Amino acid sequence: MKAYVQRYGHDVVSGLEAIFTNKVKSFLTALGIIFGVAAVISMLAIGNGAQQEILEQIKMVGVNNIIVSPTETSIDQNQDESSADAAQISTKKFSKGLTLLDAQAIEQILPTVSKVSPVIDFNYSAILNGKSKPVVLEGVTNSYFELFEINLSFGELFTTEQSEDGFPVCIIGDNIRKVFFNQEDPIGQKIKCGQTWLKVVGVIERRDFTASASDEMGISSTDNKIFIPAKTMLLRFKNRSLIRADEVEEMISRRNQESGNSSSENLNQLDKIIIQVAETEQLSSTAEVVRRMMLRRHNGLYDFEVTIPELLLKQQQRTKKIFNIVLGVIAGISLIVGGIGIMNIMLASVMERIREIGVRQAIGASRKDIIVQFLSESTIISVSGGIIGIILGVVLSKTITAVFDIGTIVSAFSIIISFGVSVLVGVIFGYIPAKRAAEQDPVNSLRY
Repeated sequence: MKAYVQRYGHDVVSGLEAIFTNKVKSFLTALGIIFGVAAVISMLAIGNGAQQEILEQIKMVGVNNIIVSPTETSIDQNQDESSADAAQISTKKFSKGLTLLDAQAIEQILPTVSKVSPVIDFNYSAILNGKSKPVVLEGVTNSYFELFEINLSFGELFTTEQSEDGFPVCIIGDNIRKVFFNQEDPIGQKIKCGQTWLKVVGVIERRDFTASASDEMGISSTDNKIFIPAKTMLLRFKNRSLIRADEVEEMISRRNQESGNSSSENLNQLDKIIIQVAETEQLSSTAEVVRRMMLRRHNGLYDFEVTIPELLLKQQQRTKKIFNIVLGVIAGISLIVGGIGIMNIMLASVMERIREIGVRQAIGASRKDIIVQFLSESTIISVSGGIIGIILGVVLSKTITAVFDIGTIVSAFSIIISFGVSVLVGVIFGYIPAKRAAEQDPVNSLRY
């Protein structure tokens, strides 16, 4: 064993000497492997970052959630009436829109539903001690915080009495705390929204929020929000289902000025209803039951939309996985191209070093010695290129994150795979030139 190591160790040393003798050519040979490995690592890092972002979005929309949101009123799509008949039917049908009663009915009637929370949004300015900040005032129930796995860093959730009787209490986001209560405890203090003073009972823990997350899926940052009980919103701020005579006249006047264009103002009491299903398997069926139930409660008018954000995100996740495979294949092709480059340059090197091969064979080197020497050269070049490529790939991934604000995650799997493939490329594509070198005839070689 020791004799084999000494003999073939000398061949490896000869290969190293040849590499250092031709540094520039060796570096150019390794470039294909360097860029190939860097491409594999950086592309897979982008894919992993996208996957992680989707997983975070799934976490933020909650597990097994269904969202019911208001839309433009339309007639039941299963009906086959002509446009004139449909217009006549629409005048006979009336829906109050999305209301608190809808949320209560879903929670009380459907056995597969575990939690329900109405959501009412309004834009206000929060004021305290001369400071003013635009905020989103959101009316919810305590279930909302459980649905989206929102934790409190200070204080507590609303009590039953506060929720049912519409007390002027609130839970504030982290940015609200920093603006108004940076150096003091906010619990028990009051902040003014509109004409109402709200007592702070809790502060939400800061959450990282990705810009690509969509409000349509129920994802939104909590840092600039003030949460109050839903009944507090309806009693003390605004209830869109209650319309005064002056508001009706104002609405008619506005519509006349718009020359028949439909108003974009939301007249629904609620902005959305968040529903959580007990079991994942019941998600789709519950969504269909909710749709039919809402259709009956709204007199056959499709003035609502039922969406399952988790399923939409999982579909995106499957698309991302396919995208990652495509990226990996493209990057893998670049590694193969790098291997072909090594083979071509090594074949050219064999032709340039015929005299060296002949001399070695003349002093007793066997074909195995020649194969080991040239194979070691290609392997060392590919291994060195793989190491440099790993460093370049990690740096490139960090650069992409810093410059383009795209999340990247460099995994150990991508490093191991890319490095392993680079070694295999060096061995496989280096064997043909090594075999060609070993097949040179000593007599004919020395003639050059």
